[in-house]
Amino acid sequence: MMLEALLLRAGPNATLVTLAALTLGFAAGVVGAFLFLRKRALVSDAIAHATLPGVGLAFLAMVALGGDGRLLAGLLLGAGLSALLGLGALQLLTRHTRLPEDAAIGAVLSVFYGLGIVILTLIQGLNTGHQAGLESFLLGSTAGMLRADALLIAGGGAVALALVGLMRRPLTMVAFDPGYATVMGLRPRLYDLALMVLTLGVVLIGLRVVGLILIVALLITPAVAARMWTDRVGVMALVAGAIGGAAGYLGAAVSAAVPGVPTGPVIVVLAFAGFVLSALFAPRRGLVVRLLQTRALRRRMRAA
Repeated sequence: MMLEALLLRAGPNATLVTLAALTLGFAAGVVGAFLFLRKRALVSDAIAHATLPGVGLAFLAMVALGGDGRLLAGLLLGAGLSALLGLGALQLLTRHTRLPEDAAIGAVLSVFYGLGIVILTLIQGLNTGHQAGLESFLLGSTAGMLRADALLIAGGGAVALALVGLMRRPLTMVAFDPGYATVMGLRPRLYDLALMVLTLGVVLIGLRVVGLILIVALLITPAVAARMWTDRVGVMALVAGAIGGAAGYLGAAVSAAVPGVPTGPVIVVLAFAGFVLSALFAPRRGLVVRLLQTRALRRRMRAA
């Protein structure tokens, strides 16, 4: 069964989910590389947690309009609007108060997440008959994912990758030297905003697969692992995408082959495994390589 899942022979729905997870992982790794270089990793955490109230409110709105409340596009729209509101609150706190950014992130994250839990708890008490499955947005779940959902996730990931490709050079310049970017005619705040929008897009398409709690790990872990392999931004982004894509592909395949195994946590564990392997065996920064180099240096010094 595992081999069939890895070879995309476990059925059309499992194949679509696996390919969607691969695209999501690759997009998350590439976007996360620039997010990591710009030192905005915690902002992605705030964005992810700020989506939860929007999911609940979008469900209530669709039920009130006569729908079943679980249309993925509608839920993602609500999540996106809520995340934009959270991002706006974060910008206001950091620019117009004396709060440091990490404190503002903690405030926005906790308030929006708490509000989302309250809304979801209230929804569970309603007698609509359609609220089952909303909790999957916390940790992700591919069970029951429709063809349209998988195509939406894969398409969103492809769009994010295309936009990063178009903005690669200015994003790199802003990440390393905002002052020089300004002298060259770029507007760092504008590209910071574009990076946040890309991050929001990846968070939204990743809610169904890995959930809002774990999507941050898929954004940051492959980027941290890739940084150990290279000093070139383009190569780092591709390596991060490869690690994220491999984690998404293998995690979805494992989930399809082993009943009861959650997709999101498996993907994150595999991404962390990629980080561990990178930390140990990366050619320039790996712990094993450094240990071997240190021992070789000691031998030469003793021989001399």
